[in-house]
This record gives sequence, C-alpha cells and structure tokens, in this order.
Amino acid sequence: MADIHAIIETMEHRLMRAWLTGDTKTLKALTSRNFRMVVGSKPAVILDSKSWLAAAGVRFRCKSYRFGDIYARSVAGVAVFATQLDLEATLDREDWSGKMWVTDLWKKSRVRRRWHQVERILSLQDERSDVAAGVRSLQLWR
Repeated sequence: MADIHAIIETMEHRLMRAWLTGDTKTLKALTSRNFRMVVGSKPAVILDSKSWLAAAGVRFRCKSYRFGDIYARSVAGVAVFATQLDLEATLDREDWSGKMWVTDLWKKSRVRRRWHQVERILSLQDERSDVAAGVRSLQLWR
C-alpha cells in the first residue's frame, strides 16, 4: 500500500495551488459534491461546495500558503490531514492573512477510487468579529 502521508500531502498541495491560481476546474475535481468548509470564527460558519467553488479565486483569494508540521493518517477508508497553515489571503479584498490550523478529511470515490476532499476545518487564531460575517456573505445557499 502506498504511503498515505505522501499521497495526501500531494493532494493538499494540488488543492492549495489550484486555489492560488483560481483553477476552479481542479478545485472541483479535488472536492466532493458534499464538501463543506467549516471556519472556526466566532461564530463558526460553513461554506458548501457550490459557495466555495464560486468564491475561490474571485472573492476569497489565496496569495500564498505554507504548511507547518504535517499530520496525516488513514482511518477506515478516510484520510485525515492536519497542519499549521500560514496563509496570505483576501476576502472581498480585505486582508484575511494569518496563522491558522487546518484539518481536512479525504475519502476515495466509490467508482473511480480517486481521493476527494470532503471536509475542511479552518481554525483562526484570533477572534475578529468581521471574519464570520465575511465568510457568511460567501454562502450561496442562504
């Protein structure tokens, strides 16, 4: 069996580079239809797959990223990825940069057996009240 750490780390870099370049085709290919992003702001907010894909590279832009120590493991067909994330980003042209903790869940599709990200949890290291409102404004399903 291939080393899950190397596989998932590669997938994470592909996903982050796609966000960085605004490549929504690759983002869509790497995320599942039932993808959710949970942002640990105060209060916490959620972006569904459609909202995330519509916002990535347009309203929610990644300028650069750097992973810290990476943790990855496979449990019952699901891969868990967690790391410190030093992110330089903007949300509606407002600076959204900082140090965060990211936890991602990846699962293989049933038919083609490709890895897809099903969940991303971003935990911010500050309690700015404008973060929740900014992310909530990206939700297309409200």
